[in-house]
Amino acid sequence: MEQFSLILLTGLSGAGKSHALQNFEDIGYYCIDNLPPGLLGKFIELCRQTEEKIRRAAVVCDLRGGEFFASMSETVDALRRMNLRLEFLFLEASDEAMIHRYKETRRRHPLAPRGSVLEGIKLERGLLAELRGKADRIIDTSDFSLADMREEIKTLYGQDGADTQMSVSVTSFGFKYGMPPDADMVADVRFLPNPFYVPELKPLTGLDEQVRDFVLTNPLTEEFIARYLELLRFLLPHYQREGKQHLALAVGCTGGQHRSVALAEYISHELRAAGRFVTVKHRDIGARGTQYA
Repeated sequence: MEQFSLILLTGLSGAGKSHALQNFEDIGYYCIDNLPPGLLGKFIELCRQTEEKIRRAAVVCDLRGGEFFASMSETVDALRRMNLRLEFLFLEASDEAMIHRYKETRRRHPLAPRGSVLEGIKLERGLLAELRGKADRIIDTSDFSLADMREEIKTLYGQDGADTQMSVSVTSFGFKYGMPPDADMVADVRFLPNPFYVPELKPLTGLDEQVRDFVLTNPLTEEFIARYLELLRFLLPHYQREGKQHLALAVGCTGGQHRSVALAEYISHELRAAGRFVTVKHRDIGARGTQYA
């Protein structure tokens, strides 16, 4: 019998849970918004008993549940002991991004109906800290458009075979803008020669052939790539054997323009060639005010 799959979705108010749920529905999940955690067991039982059994579902449980939400942590622990494929997904965004969203929609934060939005955000972060620590996957939606959210959900959950093969995402970034909060492994490549200091390469990025050649043909880079890919070949099967459904790799240089971009592209290519489902994202390409790359 096919194992029931459940995406349990929570996170910060304004981080995009409702939009994410709509996208889960678009790729074939049975979806419920704002279900009290105490009813999850009954919901799973009903899904299994329907004549045309529901094989996969996505459910949002969040602070809108009020006092019912208090049992969320215990519920997650109980679900992990059940015979089902569970992924606990947590959405978050930066304070700045969420303040901007609340201003756009002119809505009040649920935890600060008469106070400032920032006060509500900080209070909610504290209340959800324990749950965030239990999440199987954390997605930062700070820079997401609606189209980005749709593509992220489709990429991570909508591909054929996604339930059986661990997916891998590779993100290039600049340390000057902060590390990706959802990264499982971070590679710091700031030790490599920097194309930023080559005048003809400075305005280009790691997507350009000249920069790619400069970075990848360096003997130090070649040795790093060989060692890094050898580590991944060892780790990925073990992660998958332990039930991990997604591995988030991040490659960082100073500004996220040159070295990290070229290496993220190369690593993604090599993993795809090995039969892995891989997505690549260049978070900080084009970031304004870049002084060092």
